[in-house]
Amino acid sequence: MAFQVTSCSQVEASLTRLGIRLTSTNIPHSLHVKSLSSANNHKYDSARIKMLSDRLLTGLLSLEHTEQNGDAQHFYPGCVNVSFAYVEGESLLMALKDIALSSGSACTSASLEPSYVLRALGSSDESAHSSIRFGIGRFTTEGEIDYVLKAVKERVTFLRELSPLWELVQEGVALDSIEWSQH
Repeated sequence: MAFQVTSCSQVEASLTRLGIRLTSTNIPHSLHVKSLSSANNHKYDSARIKMLSDRLLTGLLSLEHTEQNGDAQHFYPGCVNVSFAYVEGESLLMALKDIALSSGSACTSASLEPSYVLRALGSSDESAHSSIRFGIGRFTTEGEIDYVLKAVKERVTFLRELSPLWELVQEGVALDSIEWSQH
C-alpha cells in the first residue's frame, strides 16, 4: 500500500493560495470547531429525519387497513416500512414509479418472496407482500414527504378499488370465513 506524503511547504502553499497563512491559523482549534460542527449537524439531521418520519407515518397510517411493520417505538426513522392491506406491494411500486421505494425489507428487495425479516417480526405472508419501505435522508424535504403522502393515498385507493378482496371487506365479509377452492 502506497501512502502519499505531503510536505509542509506544499500544505503551506495550498493554504496561502486560499488566503490562509499557516503561522496565523490555530489548526487544533480549527479541527475542534469542525468536529463540533459535525456533531451538531448529526444531531440536527437526526432530529429532522425523525420529524419527517413522524410526518410520513402519521399520514400513511391515517389510511384504513395500514400498519407499520416492526416496533413502533424503536425503529430507525430513516427507514419506514408500512403494509397496505388488500394491495400487492409490487403493484403499488409500479403505481409509484416516480418515487424511489422498495418492497418488503432490504434483505429481500431483489426477491418476490415475502420478507423473512417481516415474517420473523410477526407479519403474515399477505402483510409482508403488501409492504413498502420508504427511505428518508438528510436531503429529504417536507414537500417531498407531502408529495409521497398524496401519491400513496391516491394510488392505494385506486388499487384497492380494483381488488375483489377489498370489495368483500367493504361489504363486511370476513375473508377468513371464505372457503377458497383450488383449481
